[in-house]
Amino acid sequence: MRILLVEDEPDVAQMLAKGLREQSYAVDVASDGESVLYQARLNNYDLIILDIMLPLKDGFTVCRELRAAELSVAILMLTARDDVHDRITGLDAGADDYLIKPFDFHELLARVRALLRRGHMLLPEILEIADLKIDTRSHEVSRAASRIELTAKEYALLEYLARRVNQVVSRSDIAEHVWDENFDPFSNLIEVYIQRLRRKIDDGHEPKLIRTLRGEGYRLAAISGDTNV
Repeated sequence: MRILLVEDEPDVAQMLAKGLREQSYAVDVASDGESVLYQARLNNYDLIILDIMLPLKDGFTVCRELRAAELSVAILMLTARDDVHDRITGLDAGADDYLIKPFDFHELLARVRALLRRGHMLLPEILEIADLKIDTRSHEVSRAASRIELTAKEYALLEYLARRVNQVVSRSDIAEHVWDENFDPFSNLIEVYIQRLRRKIDDGHEPKLIRTLRGEGYRLAAISGDTNV
């Protein structure tokens, strides 16, 4: 899942981005209000973590403009000001949640997970497709009760496919949500990671869950009829 982190203090931004990436999220970073608006229109983010005190445009203004542009991305506001009026202002501006600095990083992760689960529909914490089980909180994956060890990027790709179970997901969708702005669209990384997942998820198991639809993309589903390549 792809996150835009908006924080004007470089050390804080670097620390938060590192922690989020270690949790398998793709993270882009912006340091001022104008950059947020540009990047949010350019990329399809699953979540924006938005600090209120920003150069050029404050977080309240940015949030209002994002909603005025009809961008439905989830927004988690961060602020050092513990004031009820500010919280109300942020929520009225269109934020989905609000977190006061200083905060425990694990609380931030819990808020992020909750907002991403909400999406367009409420998703459970445990995703199950046939005998495949994905715990989105602990990032533990198992099939037929046997644990599967995945790298952070393998897990991120699997969770993205699982959140869109039974849907065809295009290569460009995967690039937008699983990789960050540094992804090379001409690379074969997505194909490489799909093959790695197939070996770990499908080898030795039936039914085969990860399927390729020629010219369309990929589908994670416990159904037959798709063509694997």
